[in-house]
Amino acid sequence: MKISPLSERMRPVDIGEFVGQEHLLGPQKLIRKMINGKELYSIILWGPPGTGKTSLAYLIAKASNALFIPLSAVTTGIKEVRKVIEEAKEHREKSSERTILFIDEIHRFNKAQQDAFLPHVERADIVLIGATTENPSFEVISPLLSRTKVLVLEPLSDDHIKSILHRSISDKEKGFGDLKIKIHDNVLKYIIEYSQGDARIALNTLELAVMMAPSDKDGFREILQQSVEEALQKKMLLYDKTGEQHYNIISALHKSLRGSDVDASLYWLGRMLEAGEDPLYVARRLIRFASEDVGNADPKALQITLNAKDAFHFIGLPEGKLALAQACIYLATAPKSNAVYKAYSRVQKIIKKTGSLPVPLHIRNAPTALMRDIGYGKDYKYAHEYPEAIVDQSFLPEKINDIKFYFPEERGFEKIIKERIEYINRKKRGRN
Repeated sequence: MKISPLSERMRPVDIGEFVGQEHLLGPQKLIRKMINGKELYSIILWGPPGTGKTSLAYLIAKASNALFIPLSAVTTGIKEVRKVIEEAKEHREKSSERTILFIDEIHRFNKAQQDAFLPHVERADIVLIGATTENPSFEVISPLLSRTKVLVLEPLSDDHIKSILHRSISDKEKGFGDLKIKIHDNVLKYIIEYSQGDARIALNTLELAVMMAPSDKDGFREILQQSVEEALQKKMLLYDKTGEQHYNIISALHKSLRGSDVDASLYWLGRMLEAGEDPLYVARRLIRFASEDVGNADPKALQITLNAKDAFHFIGLPEGKLALAQACIYLATAPKSNAVYKAYSRVQKIIKKTGSLPVPLHIRNAPTALMRDIGYGKDYKYAHEYPEAIVDQSFLPEKINDIKFYFPEERGFEKIIKERIEYINRKKRGRN
């Protein structure tokens, strides 16, 4: 009786059974060298779930005749890790055999815990193979990164997943080859699309569907799409609210909005919301976009995003998502200008360069007689006493009086603002 899960039973036992990651397994590639037993390096395997990180670590250990010790950062403390490292040192002294310490989800160790590996990796007491679904640049400390090689695993292709499923169905020893299974191509395709390049999800889905499918009078189990759908409670989208997927998808949303692609913008918005992202975080990003990339080309954009945020607060989930979608569509189709963003960036640069320049005396507040006596407010021209409330007067510190910060674009409402600025400047020059 096969008790362990199908995904565990179908792990490759040699490189010939491994599917995918051809870019790492070709001739003269690092993992190929390690599997051939020629060299061992401490490495970090970075890639999505179900792409073969644990299997590769096992195959490297098997091929190199190294002692393989798998640990998970989720369930293991640093005390246990130190004990394993000491045992590895003793093992090497007695047998000259190296130890591969495999740490699954290494990103879950904090900085102090990761620091503990440094001297042992440096002295080659162990060969460290870490596996992570998170970007090592953010989650693994720099000293450890400098002592390891980061190898990137890619999601498995549809053909990869299809090959794994076919082998699982036909393998009599580890898979379902001893059962009479009927499964149509459209059902396999459904499982493949659902798995999103994750072999573990594909195998778990297949196993559930087989277990739930009844046998007919001849002992055949027909796997229908309905069986697969019933086996799945909810399709989980690949998305980590604090990790790489979070930043990649919000970047995709922002760039799609900037590129005025309304369909792509809606898709990435949906990817975030349907995966459980905080809708108010999305609302904040839309509000930011309204100022940063639309600006005064369409001043209504800011108000619409604020209204969407308020509407979501008022009606909540799930209906509130529509308010965010409405704002998203508006932003995608609005005229674009980053003139406000660039103007404020220039202001920040000048302030950093010139420091706290004094306010010109004529525009300082003068609430007391002493302040008036020393020149506060002297020669200030009250704009409303001049035609059209336009007055030729300097309002910037003298040192930066000639600097311009805001350059509106020739798009949307900003074109009108530009014309207005030019008109005001002409009036000032004429009166001067």
